[in-house]
This record gives sequence, structure tokens and C-alpha cells, in this order.
Amino acid sequence: MSLKYKFLLFLLLFPVIIKAQAFRNYSNEFLSIGVDAAALGMSKAVVATTNNVNAMYWNPAGLAGIEDYQGSLMHASYFAGIANYNYAAFAMPIDQNSALGFSVIRFGVDDILNTTELIDGDGNIDFNRVSLFSAADYAFNVAYARNLIFKDVKFGVNAKVVRRIIGEFATSWGFGFDAGIQFQRNDWHFGLMVRDITTTFNSWSINETEFEKIKNAIPGQNQELPETTEITKPKVQLGVAKNFRIGRFFNLLSEVDLNIRFARTNDVISTDFASIDPAIGFQLDYERIAFLRIGVGNFQNTTEFDNSKSLSMQPNFGLGFIYKGIQVDYALTNIGSVGNALFSNIFSITFDYSFFRR
Repeated sequence: MSLKYKFLLFLLLFPVIIKAQAFRNYSNEFLSIGVDAAALGMSKAVVATTNNVNAMYWNPAGLAGIEDYQGSLMHASYFAGIANYNYAAFAMPIDQNSALGFSVIRFGVDDILNTTELIDGDGNIDFNRVSLFSAADYAFNVAYARNLIFKDVKFGVNAKVVRRIIGEFATSWGFGFDAGIQFQRNDWHFGLMVRDITTTFNSWSINETEFEKIKNAIPGQNQELPETTEITKPKVQLGVAKNFRIGRFFNLLSEVDLNIRFARTNDVISTDFASIDPAIGFQLDYERIAFLRIGVGNFQNTTEFDNSKSLSMQPNFGLGFIYKGIQVDYALTNIGSVGNALFSNIFSITFDYSFFRR
């Protein structure tokens, strides 16, 4: 997509991005996109079963299951390559009952045209005054997990620092916590994840000089500085899963998650108090070497042009394999819209150092 379209996208999103209000229904939404192609292939239905380095995102309690150093990398491009999502993580056991993890996420649109100074004070157009900037969101996470009284009960917490940058126009710092718990009994798995459990606070700093340029560039729009504080509401995810043995070589993992927001949305179940979006994922594996994954989620009530109602959903597909401690996964998914957003090819790689100690 050309630079001019990036700039148009920025002009559309800029008032939305920085108009922060207390207790927003949608805030820091880049943290809802998800990491790890294996999880995305199952429509993010992994809260009850995640158990490797990527658990610090999905449910930090799952970190307690790692036995050695692990690392993970993921890159994704969305909106036909206009936005890039990068993720890196590392985790290590502290002892037999606890583990520690670190991760960083960057979601950004780069090389956006800044044409606020395209026309000088005399009305002359000077393309040398056009510059480029980036709008990027960062999340830095530290997670801790441990087994509780019983080995089949795990608890984890994730502390996150959020940094958001919109060129020279505005920046923010945020801080919050996630917490999760997992319970396993035989082939059954249960999980609970609460994101932004203490609410996540973001404080914006607006560059008034740069904001004046935008105000002058778009007459009649953005005439007032936006508010500078936002607080993200907690979100709850519940999951239940079961393993099935199929024949001699195959295993089937199935999981159902309920994603709960405390706001009225277009989710399939919606009230003034909370809305629920279910997700269902399946993983068929051959001797824990090769994996086939499918999932469906993002169930939305959609209003058509003729005011009729319909139910839409988002399918997902994934493949993976493990070889000598290296797991490579692929997912065909999108950023969460079932409209005209293009599906993206997502790849991730996970390293488990325990293989090399054998």
C-alpha cells in the first residue's frame, strides 16, 4: 500500500488513538491481537492448555510447566503489509515449582507521510517539507508462575509496561497486571485468565506544537486537545479442554474458551453488564511431531444495510511440526475482523533448550 494511503489511515485513526477517557471499553487493543501461530490457529482457545514460553501472554500460570530455557519469535503483517507485529519471548525455570519469563511486543505502522507542513505560510507547496513518522505500540512483560499446594494447580502473574508512540505528536506510558490459574485432572484442563486485573493505566503526553499543525491542516476538526488519561477495564477468559487418544499414533486436543468484556458489544452474547465471545479450537497431532489445527471464534452479531441481523464468525487454520527441540508453526488468520480485512499468513518459532541437554 502506498505512503499516501498510510497517511490517510493515520488521519482517520489519530483522533481515535489519542482521545483517551477514563475506563475505556477499547484501549491497548494491540494487546488483544495474540501471539504464537499455534494459538492463533486454534482461534486463541488455549487459556486452559498453554504450557510453554508463550504462556506468559495467554495465561502466565502455564509457565510453571516448562523444564528448561525456552524462546519464541513471531512476525506478522496485517492490512496487506501496512502494519507489522513483532514478538519475542524468553522463559526459564527457577526451580522445580516456579518459572520466570520476559517478552516484548511491537505493533506499528511505519513510514507514514507527515504533510502538516506541506504548504508554507505563503500558500506554496513544498514537498521537501514532507517527512515520515511511525505510530507504534510496545509492551514489555515480566511473568512469574509457580505450582500451588497441589502440582496440578498452577498460578501465574504478568506485569506489563505499555509504551505508545505516535511520531512527534503524542506518547504514553502505561502499567498493569494480568493473572491466571490452571488446573489439570487426568485429561481435563481448566483455565482462568484475567487481563488488566487491576485495570491498566495509560498517561498520554501531547505535543501541543505538533497538535497545532494538525489542527491547522484539517480545518474544523481536532480543535481541542484530547484527554490524556485512560484506564483499561479488566477482561476475563475462561477455558476448558480435554485430550483424546485416537488410535495408536494420534492425539486430539479440544478447547472451548469464553472471552468476557464488561461492556455491551456486538458479541454473540451481550448485555449491559458484560459481553461473551466464545472460541473453539482443535489440535490433532501425530506423536507430538506434526500438528493440524483449526478453530473458530469472533462470533459477532452483524447489522446489514437492510437492518437485518446475521451472525458472523472467523475461521482459523494452522500447521506445525517439532524437530530437535525447534517448533515451527503456521496460522492463516486475521487481526480479528470478519469484514474486508485480508487474512494473513503468520509464522512463529519456539526453541526448547531441554532437547540439547539429552
